[in-house]
Amino acid sequence: MPSSAAQRDIPPEIVYRASEVPSSPADGAAVLVEKPKGATSRDVVNALQQATGIEKVGHSGTLDPMATGLLIVLVARPATRLQAAFMHHDKTYEGTMRLGERTRSHDAKTEVVERTDPSSLTRPQIAAACQRYVGSFWQTPPMYSAVHVDGERLYKKARRGETVERPPRRVRLETFDLLDWSPPTLQFRLTCSKGTYVRALARDVGADLGVGAHLTALRRTAIGPYHVSDAWSLDALVLALTDDAAHP
Repeated sequence: MPSSAAQRDIPPEIVYRASEVPSSPADGAAVLVEKPKGATSRDVVNALQQATGIEKVGHSGTLDPMATGLLIVLVARPATRLQAAFMHHDKTYEGTMRLGERTRSHDAKTEVVERTDPSSLTRPQIAAACQRYVGSFWQTPPMYSAVHVDGERLYKKARRGETVERPPRRVRLETFDLLDWSPPTLQFRLTCSKGTYVRALARDVGADLGVGAHLTALRRTAIGPYHVSDAWSLDALVLALTDDAAHP
């Protein structure tokens, strides 16, 4: 059952898309931003804190540094109080997995630890493996994640080479479609609930197919009704905000 905070209505006037510059960010603004590859979600928050001069800035769901796409940045208390409502929306992603290579982080950030030849797999086999995850299921978070176990974030344990038991969490996929299979690369599109680790899906699909897999690219294209096609580039947004502040 969603919390009362997750069920709050989001006023449309608080949402700013590309070319729409918040004239009074301190009154609250939820700005659609396209996170660039290599930047952390915190980097985007820091950039908007500096551009607006407002300390209270958050976002609606972390993207890994290697991922790109839609980040909704929440500026000032009238927007940050709606964080749970934004985060409750399903997320849509497009991405790429490499079958036949397994890594400890389940993405390309760590070295390949096992290789298998996936070339005998067929498109129907892979599509069926993806479809088995449509619906609700229990997912074990990756060791390389920000989940707390025994008072410490898992990624800190993982960097020391530790592996510990992680409590699974209930997640849901509305769709998980195979877009292309060109061995060893699988391209996909999915829509999932909050809390879903797409890296863990790569891990599990690769295990189901018996060849291993890791995530090599990920782009968030939508959060509920909000689309990356309507998002600001980070550089353009920062320029617009600082120019607006300099010329009120």
